[in-house]
Amino acid sequence: MPAQSLHKVAVLGATGSIGASALDVVARHPDRYRATVLASGRNVDALLALCAVHRPDHAVVADTGLYARLRDGLKEAGLPTHAHAGDGALDQLVASGACDIVVAAIVGAAGLSSTLSAARAGKRLLLANKESLVLAGELLTAAADVAGAEIIPIDSEHNAIFQCLRSRRAQAEVRRIVLTASGGPFRGRTRAELARVTREQAVAHPKWSMGPKISVDSATLMNKGLELIEAHHLFGVPRERLGVLVHPQSLVHSLVEFVDGSTLAQLGLPDMRTSLAVGLGWPERIDSGVAGLDLLAHPKLEFEAPDLEAFPCLRLAIQAMQAGGTAPAMLNAANEVAVSAFLQGKIGFLSIPALVESTLAALPATSADSLEALLAADAQARRVTERNLAGHVPAMSIHHHE
Repeated sequence: MPAQSLHKVAVLGATGSIGASALDVVARHPDRYRATVLASGRNVDALLALCAVHRPDHAVVADTGLYARLRDGLKEAGLPTHAHAGDGALDQLVASGACDIVVAAIVGAAGLSSTLSAARAGKRLLLANKESLVLAGELLTAAADVAGAEIIPIDSEHNAIFQCLRSRRAQAEVRRIVLTASGGPFRGRTRAELARVTREQAVAHPKWSMGPKISVDSATLMNKGLELIEAHHLFGVPRERLGVLVHPQSLVHSLVEFVDGSTLAQLGLPDMRTSLAVGLGWPERIDSGVAGLDLLAHPKLEFEAPDLEAFPCLRLAIQAMQAGGTAPAMLNAANEVAVSAFLQGKIGFLSIPALVESTLAALPATSADSLEALLAADAQARRVTERNLAGHVPAMSIHHHE
């Protein structure tokens, strides 16, 4: 990307933590980047505050009922920003000349449509929306390839792989791609010990401060399973060339092993601004505001194999990846329902993988050739999992075993 042109950046999910990190990096380079489109779900006040600082051309709120508040708020603040509401408006904006770089950081299936629109329009897509790849990986990568869109993953593990490969193309010279996992709060515990796990223990992650859903996914290792599915789509690598290593220090973000015996790893402090700076500046390196890694302060780096018996969610994700089609979408949907039930105290910790497994067994995978088919599979998996909840007893009583 030529340094002299000013790049127009759309930040989708601008009021979230990734949005804040993206805007921080953009603001460090006013000669290279300008935030031109800011989008948020329902948080109009936070969106207005960001508009006052970054003065974008367009602001979008997902909830159409909040359009008037956004429009009037912009007017009262004397900002020239145009107000928009609804998914359709966002899809049109990301596909238009309003931006040439799109940071896709809307959480959940809500981010699917705008991500696909950006890919189909051939934009540089800084992808932080997991669901786009887990649910619709085949669709998204095919759309990007047809339109010549450049996808740069922002998740630290996939961004590390991207950096080691210097692209999204894992050529024949790549022997293996290995994602690292912190191991979560229950690393080293047996299956029997996990039966007694409480909600409070599951959401207390030893390394990061995350929302309850992603904290539970980290505790079950489902997050690493979803990341394997993402890597499979992003880098076009078959299951047998993908692996996971537990690395409690979380400083090595991923590794790529080549056919000549070389292994490249990317290391760094856990700060999303590094990945975002890679995405914005690539193939150049730009300042992200993140300090370098002091290895003397972290003299030990440990690695161990994941325990698939104690953490069957990782095994289930690998099976869904192998099945392909709608299987990953159904895995993701069943897991969301099961984790929600666990967080509400309706089921025990080990019921999460048990429910996901029974849903996948009940619903054979079909082809994932359209967004409609994928969303239908998602809805069907949610219904089946909800029905099966009744057979699982709450935590801290007699536990259901597979």
